[in-house]
Amino acid sequence: MDAHAFALAHRPEWDRLRELSKRRTLTGPESDEFIRLYQRTATHLATIRTNSPDPNLVLGVSQILSTARARMTTSRMMTRDTVAHFFRVTLPLAFYRVRWWTVGVMIAFLVICVSTAIYTATNPQVLAQIGSEAELQHYADEAFSSYYSEYPSADFAGQVWSNNARIAIQAIAGGITGFVPVMVIYENAAAIGGSAAIMYTHDGLDVFFKLILPHGMLELTAIFIAGGAGLSLFWALISPGKRTRSQALAEEGRITAIVAGGLVLVLAVAGAIEGFVTPSGLHWVIKILIGAIALALYWTYTLWGGKWALRQGYTADLEEDEAGYTLPVA
Repeated sequence: MDAHAFALAHRPEWDRLRELSKRRTLTGPESDEFIRLYQRTATHLATIRTNSPDPNLVLGVSQILSTARARMTTSRMMTRDTVAHFFRVTLPLAFYRVRWWTVGVMIAFLVICVSTAIYTATNPQVLAQIGSEAELQHYADEAFSSYYSEYPSADFAGQVWSNNARIAIQAIAGGITGFVPVMVIYENAAAIGGSAAIMYTHDGLDVFFKLILPHGMLELTAIFIAGGAGLSLFWALISPGKRTRSQALAEEGRITAIVAGGLVLVLAVAGAIEGFVTPSGLHWVIKILIGAIALALYWTYTLWGGKWALRQGYTADLEEDEAGYTLPVA
């Protein structure tokens, strides 16, 4: 196909679409013409990209379509179907996409946490640097457990949610550096390992797990997801594959933003468990069971929902007409 001849043949339609896109109001017949020209131009672009992908022509037609799309969607409203599609397809696919990063971060976190706990518990000089014997005893006997009941449940849940959201944002927003997610994960793993060591050396390890596990299973998983999403963004910069680096970063950035939105809900559930379940009078077995069910629901949603959406041919990224057309790259 001769791209130049094709452009000459269809230029009047593209110019008319550009003209209609700039008008503030359209009559009924003009609206019908606008939709018809938009659809025809989108078909033209697909034809060009398939048969004669001239970069300048692709860019020019893409810009016309982008302007028309902006004109067409300025009054788009969020509907029940778009919300349902987000939770049924987009979000589970985004979580599913970073699942192995999540597992990798989880393993690294547990290794750091356990090694820190063992090293701290077996070295009295390290414990001494944390605090005096009286301070450590007070922490094990009172401070650790009172932390969960010091404030009203609703206030405490809100504080927990905001604190964990801040940590997750740090890991995701700083992901492109590769360094920030690693530091966030290390600092939190080392802090939990140090607390475990103090509780162990003062015969309070059972209290530690009874208070940590109910909310910690889902809460820490959310941090793992954030760290994994941040590192996936960094990896897109290092190894973009068949995409250009700008394309890889744009795609991973959009998916990471979806993950961040989903983590708001995950952390809200974890905060509710920590605020209302952990300090409650329920038996510790029931508390841990509630936390385990919440974690199982997340992984079921991610693995089953993500696989289903993938088999249906969906993608976690935006459609091309929403994300923006890209130039073909050899």
